[in-house]
Amino acid sequence: MLEFKSVSPYTLGVELELQVINPHTQDLTRGGPDLLRALEKVAHPGEIKPEITESMIELNSSPHARHDSLLEELHAMRDAVVHTAGSLNLAIAGGGTHPFHRWHERRIFPTERFQQLSSLYGYLAKQFTVFGQHIHVACESGDDAVYLTHQLSRYIPHFIALSAASPFSQGQDTSFETSRLHAVSAFPLSGHMPPVSTWAGFEEFFAKMLGYGIIGSIKDFYWDIRPKPEFGTVEVRICDTPLEVDTAAALAAFVQALAFWLLVERPYPADRVEEGLYLVYGYNRFQATRFGFDATLVDPRSQQSLVLRDDLLATLERLQPFADILGSRAPLARLAAMAGSGANGSAWLRARHEESGALEDVVRHSARCWAGGV
Repeated sequence: MLEFKSVSPYTLGVELELQVINPHTQDLTRGGPDLLRALEKVAHPGEIKPEITESMIELNSSPHARHDSLLEELHAMRDAVVHTAGSLNLAIAGGGTHPFHRWHERRIFPTERFQQLSSLYGYLAKQFTVFGQHIHVACESGDDAVYLTHQLSRYIPHFIALSAASPFSQGQDTSFETSRLHAVSAFPLSGHMPPVSTWAGFEEFFAKMLGYGIIGSIKDFYWDIRPKPEFGTVEVRICDTPLEVDTAAALAAFVQALAFWLLVERPYPADRVEEGLYLVYGYNRFQATRFGFDATLVDPRSQQSLVLRDDLLATLERLQPFADILGSRAPLARLAAMAGSGANGSAWLRARHEESGALEDVVRHSARCWAGGV
């Protein structure tokens, strides 16, 4: 059996994958191991860990019931990382991709799991030097987690547009709002959860995949959203790492408010997975990665086309009563302002590039932004 841990529902946690930068060249550098060793001697909340290549680190928050305490912890973690990195002549940046690094120059972090992934996936492992935010929201049961995983899939485009911060890749403007997701999609176990409607159904699917030898644990599913039974959460994995922690915390508050609404009101059937959710999933996901707030989506229930920005603003308005209960009206207002103005991370990065034409300057500004300087 795959036991789903029982925890207090709607608590939040985030993971943030960050870029380790050489402040002279503005390129990625292999500073992750040195930075992690130095951080072992620094008091900070949460947990700071390696990621798949030595040019990355990952921040893991503690569980939080409310947005304000999550934001306070993220600020403290950011300050510890930025200060320690500076003492090592390193810089730290958010964003979903580094604008001009070359994947073949990366080195796999020497842990057993990362070495195994490199052996299995070859060059894809180094190309996975992309940077995402994962948001965990707690559920009372495995059945709730399955229901929430499916229902949150309707809002994948909204998460993409709000967090988009990877317009550049390999030295080029990709014309996409987020180029990071192409690296994720290359993995054979990416995509979305199968259309099971109960935790027992998911356990049966999981046992089959184990029996085939395709997976060894939940970690082997690179789905956009997946249940995490050992934490008692659903994990939203679609977001680029934002350029600063305030947006990261606001995105977590959005997921929390959606989860609260969906699980309390149960506006959609829980005994089956609606066919339309996944018929339009790939199309809507692509539209959001390419066009962001201006994407054209197909509503899986009405089968009508709509503009992502309009649907996002309507969704945020619908969530206001739940945001009041959770204490997250301010972060949701922040996201509404972003959608109304089109001011996501990709827009900001492109604006910095237009100022000088140099991607090195884009990285320099991005690192300053992450440190709280913009």
